[in-house]
Amino acid sequence: MPLMNILIVEDEATLAQALAQILQDTGYFTDVVGDGEMALSYADSFSYDLVILDVMLPLLDGFQVVQAMREHGNSTPVLMLTARTAVQYTVQGLNAGADDYMTKPFEISELLARVNALTRRSGEIIMNKLSFADLTLELDSALLCCGQNSVQLSHKELGVARMFLTNPTMLITKELLISSVWGNNAEITDNNVESYISFLRKKLKYLKSCVSIKNIHKLGYRLETSEC
Repeated sequence: MPLMNILIVEDEATLAQALAQILQDTGYFTDVVGDGEMALSYADSFSYDLVILDVMLPLLDGFQVVQAMREHGNSTPVLMLTARTAVQYTVQGLNAGADDYMTKPFEISELLARVNALTRRSGEIIMNKLSFADLTLELDSALLCCGQNSVQLSHKELGVARMFLTNPTMLITKELLISSVWGNNAEITDNNVESYISFLRKKLKYLKSCVSIKNIHKLGYRLETSEC
């Protein structure tokens, strides 16, 4: 089964981090944002298998976010969460473009069942590989391949590599890598990120790939290619 990315949109920080930890322990990668504008920006900029979206959010509410996603042509499954129990809100969420709707409080087992169902549905049309230039990243086996050569990646290396290959032309900040691969509350320093970048650079060199990870001074990293 391919490793999947989930965007959690929740302005209650404690709940957001609890959800992220539960999903990470289950084997998902997670990003966490706390307002509707950031949610829409992330959904438009990155590839996700599922968005878990709270209704009551700053700046844009969940209904506005999912409606805008659909208007932008984004078909990523959306599971909406809310403390509102009235049927009218469920209908409003589904009409806005949500795929499922849960009211708070909820049982973790039910949440995971719904997440599994929605990601299984999206996984039918999502490939297990990411490619850029002469590289292919096999998500289910965590193999990074170039031509006939391949290297095994650790779980964290896979998370970092996936972030780069999902967004090959984008500047990736250290903060974004920490949030996506380790989680916002992880006790990770810039040195940890630099270590994993170094690991990947050595593996790219071993594979003799034309792809390299360029350091953009004080900003982050971006992939670049030489003549293949």
